Amino acid sequence: MTRPRSVSGTRRCQIDSGWEFSPATAGLAPDQLDQLDWKPAVAPNTAAGALRDLKAWDWDSKVDFDASDWWWRVRLEGANAPSGSAVLGFDGLATLADVWLDGEHLLSSDNMFVAHQIPVELHGSHDLLIRCAALAPELAKKRPRPRWRVPMLVHAQLRWFRTSLLGRMPGWSPPCPAVGPWRPVWVEQSALTIGKTDLRNHVEGDKGVVDVSLELGEGVTAARLIIEGESQSASGELSLRDGRWCGRAEIAAVRLWWPHTHGEPVRYRVSVEALQDGESANIDFGHTGFRTIEIEREHGDFALRVNGVDVFCRGACWTPLDVVKLAGTPQALREAMDQVCTAGMNMLRVSGAMVYEDDAFLDALDERGVLLWQDLMFANMDYPEDEAFVAGVLHEVDQQLERLQARPSLALICGNSEVEQQAAMSAAGRELWAPPIFHQTLAAQVEALGIPYVTSSAQGGAFPHAANAGTSSYYGVGAYLRPLEDARRSGLVFASECLAFANIPHDSGLPAGSALRVHHAAWKARSPRDLGAGWDFDDVRDHYVGRLYGVDPVMLRTIDHERYVELGRAVTGEVMAQAFAEWRRARSPARGALIWFLRDLWPGAGWGVLDAHGIPKPSYYALGRALAPVAMSVSDEGVNGLLIHLINDQAMPLSGVINVVLYHDGEVVVGRGTCDVVVPAHAAIDVAATDLFDGFLDLSFAYRFGPAGSNVLHAVLIVGDSVRAEAHWFAQGQPGTRERDVGLRAVAVPDEGSDDYRLTVECSRFAQSVAIDAPGFTADDGWFHLLPGQPRVVSLRRDEGRAAAKRGTIVALNAEARARFDLTPLTPLTP
Repeated sequence: MTRPRSVSGTRRCQIDSGWEFSPATAGLAPDQLDQLDWKPAVAPNTAAGALRDLKAWDWDSKVDFDASDWWWRVRLEGANAPSGSAVLGFDGLATLADVWLDGEHLLSSDNMFVAHQIPVELHGSHDLLIRCAALAPELAKKRPRPRWRVPMLVHAQLRWFRTSLLGRMPGWSPPCPAVGPWRPVWVEQSALTIGKTDLRNHVEGDKGVVDVSLELGEGVTAARLIIEGESQSASGELSLRDGRWCGRAEIAAVRLWWPHTHGEPVRYRVSVEALQDGESANIDFGHTGFRTIEIEREHGDFALRVNGVDVFCRGACWTPLDVVKLAGTPQALREAMDQVCTAGMNMLRVSGAMVYEDDAFLDALDERGVLLWQDLMFANMDYPEDEAFVAGVLHEVDQQLERLQARPSLALICGNSEVEQQAAMSAAGRELWAPPIFHQTLAAQVEALGIPYVTSSAQGGAFPHAANAGTSSYYGVGAYLRPLEDARRSGLVFASECLAFANIPHDSGLPAGSALRVHHAAWKARSPRDLGAGWDFDDVRDHYVGRLYGVDPVMLRTIDHERYVELGRAVTGEVMAQAFAEWRRARSPARGALIWFLRDLWPGAGWGVLDAHGIPKPSYYALGRALAPVAMSVSDEGVNGLLIHLINDQAMPLSGVINVVLYHDGEVVVGRGTCDVVVPAHAAIDVAATDLFDGFLDLSFAYRFGPAGSNVLHAVLIVGDSVRAEAHWFAQGQPGTRERDVGLRAVAVPDEGSDDYRLTVECSRFAQSVAIDAPGFTADDGWFHLLPGQPRVVSLRRDEGRAAAKRGTIVALNAEARARFDLTPLTPLTP
């Protein structure tokens, strides 16, 4: 946020059109460029993105982007070449880059995460030339060997280069490493020069305080800091001290910024008004928010406290919306953040294997009330500690902290992704588990700004990946094939990543031509895996299909592939929901958990709960129910019976009624129970299910005095006249078999004046994991359990750019028969 959004009297022009690009043999000189085959391009872009724009590259193309030099050129003229003194800006060049202007060498850069601003004199037209040099020859050079190995990487010497690992991890990343001007290139003229700015926000009592220190150009005689909210404003005069304008402004009775699950993310606009040569100039810094953030770490705990309230952090690890160009439009980012909030998530982590996201991403987090766990861009490797490397890293991190430090969404900075864990798992000596660059150098840099800092994404226990202390990468349930009970038995405290499964999308999210066969080459080529492993994450999913539904997934895949895919689609969401139910209950030591990937990097059964196009998978809907601010779940406590867990993240207590209905054979009601409850604000409570009934019932089927009295338990929390949460329990496990028909039926009614529908779904017998298929529409819920007499209304939103079907279908996991419904619009569907 610290970089100005706009400055009155300043003209900035982004150089986005008129570019040409071409690959070249590594080492080609600038005076040999006439021999290249130049093609048109736009910027910002990457080599893969530019080729894709020309339809000259796709996922199946075999292009080694790191083996060639990539040249980019553009003619600066007109608005792109304002006459006089100007600044030429490069917000990111990947990765080994040189820049020439009219043949004069301006810049060398060896860090794709560093921005550059170069003063230039412009007159008429000019030729701008960028070379992004081949990385492969540099990787081949002999350098000291790392002290531990990294299974997910082919080139261990990537540790010497400040570039993203995306595109360079063939086990789970598509083959599109970033090469080129991946962030904007621009030219700017300003009458008011603004140097390095230090802008910080904090809370003092009931006041919101902004402190600023910035360099302003010659001729400035006065400056004032301004804070503006919807109905509040404040200002403070700045004074000149040692060449910097410094001061503060305070908002009394400030409205705090909260994660959206716990309150309202209130923001205030911050600006500086400067008087230069008698003229007023406004410097707009965008929005900030006021909140306190603390991390409780005593005795192995890791609890995030916002405004004095413990927040259970749940969400996902973020991936770029376009892994090729590494960017998303502000509108696409806002839509993605809507999906995050709808799923009940309140935290996203940008992993050290990705890239630093741009200001539009940070704006969306701030606006929607989503916390940010920000890794620095280091992952798994044994990074150098030599002086030149560390100096470059300090410059990179300084730039990023300047952008991040006043962001209300920023929860913490993390030194790296899994470096300590990787060292420990590779049998490196214990003295190597705490690299000084992360434990001392970068820790001091971040903590000097008062920002919470974590040395690594997995740290704090007897070994870095221990789940029962500090933060960890938890894959007990998941890759390590532990039973679902391990979610509780592990004593998980905070999972910076967890629950990675090859989540099967709908057909539109799979590779073209895969024909929904899991062993098709196009499918398996994109199944996430560690290099050299004898298994992939399809195998992990299959393991839990067997555990949850009591079937042999290998045999099922052989004889009934369609059924195999249905169970595979349902199981990962069910497992995730059960794990989060354990972690969110009142007596759990867990303080947060982030699933590994919100969205797939490319089409296929990837780790995301959204597919590569942003369309929800079945697991997304299951998470949405499990992570809601008001949620309910049921757990089996063995001979102690069933416990009903109620969670209320909201700022006000919840007073309501729990109703429980017991069903035999999924149809006959054999029991009803009810009780009044009050759930305090920001709290969770447990209610013994037997307290809702007059006599003893073996609801958990632990005593087995006879046949189970019921096979399905349905619990709802009613507040006022509305159902706020529901939960189901299966005394003998979820059925893995099907019956002919459960009486599913659905009617779609158009929303007047739109292309959307309201779909009412009902059944005659218990319907398990009800799936809605309406091509061209996205449902706001799906894969839910449904009981007789409990109709469910689902919104179907029309998808832009996708052909719409005139008919949809619904099906339950425990039924063979499908039901159809018509989609007859009141208004013509958009093409």
